[in-house]
Amino acid sequence: SGGNLHDSWLESGFILPKRLGVGQPKRVEGAKILVANTSMDTDKVKIYGARVRVQGMARVAEIEEAEKRKMTEKCEKIIRHGCNVFVNRQLIYNRPEQFFADHGVMAIEHADFDGIERLSLVTGGDIVSTFDDPEGVTLGRCDLIEEIMIGEDRLIRFSGCAAGEACTIVLRGANEQLLDEAERSLHDALCVLSQTVKETRTTLGGGCAEMLMAQAVEESAAKIPGKKALAAEGFARALRALPGIIADNAGFDSSDLVAQLRAAHASGDHTAGLNMDKGTIGNMRELGITESLKLKRAMVGSATEAAEMIIRVDDIIKAAPRKREEDHHH
Repeated sequence: SGGNLHDSWLESGFILPKRLGVGQPKRVEGAKILVANTSMDTDKVKIYGARVRVQGMARVAEIEEAEKRKMTEKCEKIIRHGCNVFVNRQLIYNRPEQFFADHGVMAIEHADFDGIERLSLVTGGDIVSTFDDPEGVTLGRCDLIEEIMIGEDRLIRFSGCAAGEACTIVLRGANEQLLDEAERSLHDALCVLSQTVKETRTTLGGGCAEMLMAQAVEESAAKIPGKKALAAEGFARALRALPGIIADNAGFDSSDLVAQLRAAHASGDHTAGLNMDKGTIGNMRELGITESLKLKRAMVGSATEAAEMIIRVDDIIKAAPRKREEDHHH
């Protein structure tokens, strides 16, 4: 948080929202990354709901020493992979963290499952849990890993990843609520883009498609006998209300703009739509304002189904609660 939405930018490379440990290298060039999901917190004896009987404190010390040797052997196996960066999904306790620092290996702990999965994709490395076969493990690679500051937060940036198209969108906002709203909007836009890649057909935006649909429905309603024509006309009015909502959200006079848009379509200008940059009617094809056809179908279909469900509710019957009968003691 901090700054405003205009300060948001697209960062080349992958940014992991974590901090480096104490004594770790702050910058690594030519990184060879081992991405893991393994326990690195067994260098101390932890007893939860279990009972260990020993002859004395000397035996407890021996058990702890055995745990330390076990963790040291595990760290040595990790070093033998030839990595200079170790990223783990789980915690890394002080002893292995110090071991990695002594060997010049950057250790990043608690990267979460989403973090290590994305990191594995962008660096081309495997996610491993055992370390007995160094030759069978593919290390991730990137040109540079460094700790950066964004606002008051410390993050880790992976630049020059093996997957060259890797990038991160950094959102700035005054508070968490604005950031959450911006993230939801951005997520929706990315989902639309991903679906448009699969279904490449598009339709004109800016309320143009809705006006064309309303015009077609009105022409069909004129040929429908009986009361069904009223329903068709109501559907056309509902479609025409969508451009008005777009204008209202932009802070313009929706009544005037919708009237102009309706007149433009009636005169045969079937590419006319709302230009919200200027608050006027414009040519959507020339302006390049388009929407996904698949998304438009889903929007109209879901709205129609919701309206049908509401219409089918004729009335609401509420039963009066039963009165509590008082006990009569004899």
